[in-house]
Amino acid sequence: MSEAKTTQSVQSGEARSSAIMAAGTLVSRFLGFAKTWMLGAALGLGSTVNDTFINANNLPNLIFLLVAGGVFNAVLVPQIIKASKAPDRGADYISRLLTLAVLVLLALTALVTLAAPLVIDLTTQGYSEQQKALAVTFALWCLPQIFFYGLYALLTQVLNAHGAFGPAMWAPILNNLVAIAGLGLFIWILGANIDNPHTLDSWGPTQTFLLAGFSTFGVVAQTAILLIPVFKLRLGLRPRFGWRGVGLGQAAKLSVWTLATAAVGQLAFLYVMRIATIPGAERLRLDNAGDRAAAAVLPGNAVLEVASQLYLLPHSIIALSLATVLFNRMTRASQDGNKAELRDALSHGLRTMAVATVFGALALFALAGPLGMFFSGGERQDGVMLAQTLTILALSTPFLSANFMMSRVFYANEDARTPLYVQLWLAVIYVVGAFFIQFLPVGQIIYAIAILYMLGNILSVVISVVFLRRLLGHLDGPRIANSYIRMGYAGLGSALAGALALWLLGSYRSDGFAWSSRPAALVTVAVVGPVMLLAYLVLLRVFHVTELRDLLRPLMSRLGRGTPAPAGAPAEPTTAARATVSDDTGLIPRISGEFDAASFRAGPAVAPQRAPEPAPDQPDAPKVYLPEEDEPSTAQGGRFRPSVPLPGRRTYQGEAGRNPYFPVPRNRRK
Repeated sequence: MSEAKTTQSVQSGEARSSAIMAAGTLVSRFLGFAKTWMLGAALGLGSTVNDTFINANNLPNLIFLLVAGGVFNAVLVPQIIKASKAPDRGADYISRLLTLAVLVLLALTALVTLAAPLVIDLTTQGYSEQQKALAVTFALWCLPQIFFYGLYALLTQVLNAHGAFGPAMWAPILNNLVAIAGLGLFIWILGANIDNPHTLDSWGPTQTFLLAGFSTFGVVAQTAILLIPVFKLRLGLRPRFGWRGVGLGQAAKLSVWTLATAAVGQLAFLYVMRIATIPGAERLRLDNAGDRAAAAVLPGNAVLEVASQLYLLPHSIIALSLATVLFNRMTRASQDGNKAELRDALSHGLRTMAVATVFGALALFALAGPLGMFFSGGERQDGVMLAQTLTILALSTPFLSANFMMSRVFYANEDARTPLYVQLWLAVIYVVGAFFIQFLPVGQIIYAIAILYMLGNILSVVISVVFLRRLLGHLDGPRIANSYIRMGYAGLGSALAGALALWLLGSYRSDGFAWSSRPAALVTVAVVGPVMLLAYLVLLRVFHVTELRDLLRPLMSRLGRGTPAPAGAPAEPTTAARATVSDDTGLIPRISGEFDAASFRAGPAVAPQRAPEPAPDQPDAPKVYLPEEDEPSTAQGGRFRPSVPLPGRRTYQGEAGRNPYFPVPRNRRK
């Protein structure tokens, strides 16, 4: 087969793989919002039970990320990818890593689950004894998810290391389907909240099982389904003990900055979420006192959770995909010491990404009312509170994505310390802000937290710019500003078109069509959204925003419908030059505590590396896992540091599959 045909075949396979992953992500997002909608219908968006459940159900993911998430992403990922290059495809090495990780996860999960009452005390504030008892019950059902989150992350990396990217992106769909089934049974057997209010007084074991039990069963199913493609790899994985020489200690030392970054972010997030539980506790007190009217206008952490899921949608669909594509280009520029190319890649990413995030921010802002009503559970007041929270968060969407893109520059430069500095600044801002927020009138706490996150998004860009100027000199500011201004004009026209359409549908009247029911709200979104998008696309062409074409090219190529690049443009490779850590940096602002499977994907796909041919006088030259890891780091030093290696770069560097502590049995089945 000719080289051209081989290349075409490889690209076709990569396009199909990308299309499968993209489709899995979109379906999973859709089902995730369906689950959120059903949860609001089952419990009511502004109910004390919903606030209590969401807080307990978010704990497993947050605790896993706090205690083990950084270790899994920054330490184990490079080790698994490295081991997969061995003659036995890493079977022995990965078996030992999995055995060690499973034991650690079991111990961690058992310890945290047994300490459920203490965990609830540390992560909530103002709960009554009755609410605390229900929170502990929910936690006992949900905290075992920690083990399955960890195992899912490990199995995902094993599959990624062997070129199987699709299963991990489709597995969360099963999770959502199981949770939706539980909520469906809940509504069918016990009734929706609007018809049969579910309160602390009426709550029982059956309700707990259908809600928290099925939530955990979904996580178990998401993990179990990955065992099928793992077994199909025929690695012969089995329990193996004895971990001397694994190299995790050295990898952890090199990854200390990444681990600290993740820990700082999650600790700050947990503190803010503790403050967010205050309104729910006060709502219960007012209900018990008979002041139902005052209780109905208090937004709780369920409102903040749903608003943050909606607000993160443009970032998770557009920014993550684009950053993955551009990270390869940034890495090559950093390795070559080409600051101009690195700056150009960042500028291109910021301008291209803004085409989508600017529209996403304005669309969420304009459609906040109908979206609030749709996810309200049927209570109009709950829809109003959700809409108010979403309008605060929505306009900072471009800043969230911009900060994420900027963080890619640091990691491409093998600099894990600077993201920690950015994280520390943001953590201080959030913790201090949350401390003072708790003294505000209780009805303003959730809105104030939303404002805090909005300001944090903006300040994160300012802080990152300061550090990037030291690295790159300048950031192509005039060019970026020019593009943003033209996108702003197009976005303003789109918003005006949307406002007119909303006015015609009665969205600005309490008795209007959009507020009449949840189906009416959905129809409003389905009508106004395309109107805004069409106006935006037309105005982008009027204002000559060429970044639209740049945005569509990589996104369409991920769906297998890419258009050829312009003549003379450098082709973007579809694989990275070497292994990288996960896309999830742990950077604040991470608002939603909902588990996101995309956080545990491997970084850009790693191209199979051909070991160099041994010289004639060295016929038995050893083959290392990743040959270029013997090269010195290309990181740029600062005033107080000479260089910063990529987390997990150097551990065992001997002959692949011949670690002296893990001899591969010669009689292993092929």
